Amino acid sequence: MKKLLTIALIFLLAIAAWSSIDTSDMIVHIGDEEFDGPLGALLGLVFGGMGLVIAAVVMVCVAVFLGFLFAGLGILMLTGLVLLAIVLVAVMSPLMLPLLIPAGIIWFFVARNRKHKDAPQLPAKDVEHAAV
Repeated sequence: MKKLLTIALIFLLAIAAWSSIDTSDMIVHIGDEEFDGPLGALLGLVFGGMGLVIAAVVMVCVAVFLGFLFAGLGILMLTGLVLLAIVLVAVMSPLMLPLLIPAGIIWFFVARNRKHKDAPQLPAKDVEHAAV
């Protein structure tokens, strides 16, 4: 009895939903055929829903494409900025020469002191064996 009541209730709700769609003015043209009434409304809803699903898939594909595109453009922009920095340094290098000469001398002395500090110190008796 409960099963029959459930089926009857679902059937009545389906009829109510079907009649709530105003189908008196809806005519769907597919090819040369015209569909009106409840079938036309159903076809209109189904094709409209399919159009929305297709639009959603297209939007997702476009979003993924734009993500890859803008990532690639970001890499190109970064490369362009690095090249611009290199060109600016090349243009400014003659003007920076008075600053670079003392910096190079200091760099040489620091590197030389570090090289002498990092070299291993051999004991005196191992020096004789190391020379042989």
